[in-house]
Amino acid sequence: MALDTTANHARLYRMAMPDHLCPFGLKSKALLESKGYTVEDHLLETREATDRFMAEHDVKTTPQTFISGERIGGYDDLQRHFGKTPPEDKEKTYTPVIAVFATAALMGLAIGFAAGFGSAATVRTILATAMALLAVQKLRDVESFSTMFLNYDLLARRYVPYAYAYPFLEAAAAILMLAGTAAWISGPVALFIGGIGAISVIKAVYVDKRELKCACMGGSSNVPLGFVSLTENLVMVVMGVWMLATLV
Repeated sequence: MALDTTANHARLYRMAMPDHLCPFGLKSKALLESKGYTVEDHLLETREATDRFMAEHDVKTTPQTFISGERIGGYDDLQRHFGKTPPEDKEKTYTPVIAVFATAALMGLAIGFAAGFGSAATVRTILATAMALLAVQKLRDVESFSTMFLNYDLLARRYVPYAYAYPFLEAAAAILMLAGTAAWISGPVALFIGGIGAISVIKAVYVDKRELKCACMGGSSNVPLGFVSLTENLVMVVMGVWMLATLV
């Protein structure tokens, strides 16, 4: 198959069957056009055409991009070609957690201001909001979260269903704390999951010296397991004790 070697000309081969329009093919086309390339767009509209193309070029996936007679590869390869960093290549970062805690702080302050809360109630609102936002990150994909969580949580490794229940327990405790009700439920739940979590992180990171990703932001997280996850769990412990103290 002859390839055009004209400058700023690219050939793109992407799957475009009636029941499957490849999102990475669309992303490749958009990226090429954003870089000023004229894209010769070849749509592989049947399974047979796709299999034939992959066999001819000895590749296992589509899309595939060719520039100046050279096969660049798929979307991740195209990103690297243009100096971009694909998600799978990105280094561990605390940015997602910082965003969650910063948003929680602003939301808590806004709620406290609107409701006329005192300083203690506002702090409780901020911490409960942070718990709720972190629970949402896990609930987006419980299956992926559970896989990452099983790498280090001591209880989940003994009883797998706990890995699936954890996000729901965290969310329920946070919502009850925000509502200021049923402290007899939210307190023990937060204290339990936060305590087990803190012990698990201490063992994995500070005793066993393992380098893992934290499941605190969900299964696709690039946040390193360590201080941030330990902080999350200690916050839940504090909140659990706080809620139980209101019952006395």
